[in-house]
Amino acid sequence: MISSPGSTFRTPPLAFRLLLFTALSVGIMYADHHGHGLRQIRSALDVVTSPVRDLATLPARAGHWVADLFTSDGTLRKQNEQLRIDDLKLRARLQKWAGLQSENDRLRHLLGSATRVADRAMVAELVEVSSEPSTRTIVVDKSKSDGVYVGQPAIDSWGVVGQVTEANALDSRITLITDPGSAIPVQILRNGLRTIVFGTGANDKLDVPYLTPTADIRKGDLLISSGLGGRFPPLYPVARVSSIVKDPNEGFLRITATPAARLSYDREVLLVWPGRLKNDSGTDKTRKVNGPLKGAISK
Repeated sequence: MISSPGSTFRTPPLAFRLLLFTALSVGIMYADHHGHGLRQIRSALDVVTSPVRDLATLPARAGHWVADLFTSDGTLRKQNEQLRIDDLKLRARLQKWAGLQSENDRLRHLLGSATRVADRAMVAELVEVSSEPSTRTIVVDKSKSDGVYVGQPAIDSWGVVGQVTEANALDSRITLITDPGSAIPVQILRNGLRTIVFGTGANDKLDVPYLTPTADIRKGDLLISSGLGGRFPPLYPVARVSSIVKDPNEGFLRITATPAARLSYDREVLLVWPGRLKNDSGTDKTRKVNGPLKGAISK
């Protein structure tokens, strides 16, 4: 009941008011659903209340923004570190792949050379290089059990390397063609002139003695193995003439040559069992040097 001067008003019961507002709410919802009459009013109220709603949610959004800022910074740091590690791993794998590719290329060249000069060949890897200044020898990982024998020739894809002088139970020692005690019968590819090449003890120098001033030899001539004595495969590169000195007071020319083999570079050599030399067509070629074989030797 509501009282005022001169009059008294009785308020409706609570149940009546609840029923009245419920009916009013249902009526408004029904009218909005079927007639969309309140859409404009609702839009206007949304514009009015939007700043209040944004202001109320501002503290929560600010807290989330700060949390995301620190979380994103830490995540980016971790991702950057992981990318750096992955980059290093990929670079290492790339270098390893390049090394394997280079090794495969060398092995292909070795095996290609073997098909020309031998019926059988075996790749041997260097395990030691002699440090004595008076000798030029290397040790490889093949032994007697692999069929290696004393006197067996060793080559690479460029030329004659040397010959086995020790065949042990676990490894073998090869004396290089540059060793002072080494001597190889050779001939000049250009004209077939026969001579002998001796080691000097230097890594890149060979001696070609006993040729008179009238001998037909020129700077740049390729010296190939003659096959005499049956020790080295015939017609395989040995050295290239690097200098010729004619001294009128001496009866022989002073000739030096550079080994054709890469004695100080590759880690593999090819141990061969010499057979009859073959050309690209598979036919025997023991004397005449021409066609594909001559082109291969002249490289």
